[in-house]
Amino acid sequence: MTVKRTIQFIDQELSQILTDYYPWFDSKPELLHFKPEVGWSVEQIVEHVTLTNHFLLILIRKGMKKAKELALTKNLDQAIFTYEYNLGELNQIDKHKSFVWIRPEHMEPVGDKTISEIKRIMEEQINECKDILREIPNGEGILYKTTMTVNSLGKIDVYQYIYFLCQHAKRHITQMESVREEFSKVKDE
Repeated sequence: MTVKRTIQFIDQELSQILTDYYPWFDSKPELLHFKPEVGWSVEQIVEHVTLTNHFLLILIRKGMKKAKELALTKNLDQAIFTYEYNLGELNQIDKHKSFVWIRPEHMEPVGDKTISEIKRIMEEQINECKDILREIPNGEGILYKTTMTVNSLGKIDVYQYIYFLCQHAKRHITQMESVREEFSKVKDE
């Protein structure tokens, strides 16, 4: 897959995240607030996703800036020529409970936002990621890598960080589906 196709693919994934999350934001309050036997409520999960996005975006913004600077001094054409599709190693991220990782405390939901505020924040975050892709449309994002400790991924580039954000959001859809299943069972009892 070329860099251009990778960027297009990630952009589509970002759009899909919003499409997949909209029904959750519109869930009935009983489901949104339902606390499962183990884990978070749907409302807490979507808040966690936006908190994680917030901190990922700090790294993505910094990475984009450094990648653009490197594009001025490095041979971007050569980097693109040797580029290999590199999103596959992130595919495990979207599978709930596929690896053990203790999230930092600052990514724990605190319940200080309404569901409509969380929805607005997520839309802004996804749109910012799309804007960043438009700012580095020629492959610049492959020039700068930073270490990702989650699942021992190692150094990943700016595009991979954005894709990680997508995969993390997908991971929690599975978790919300489990909460909904438990909610349905409890409600039917």
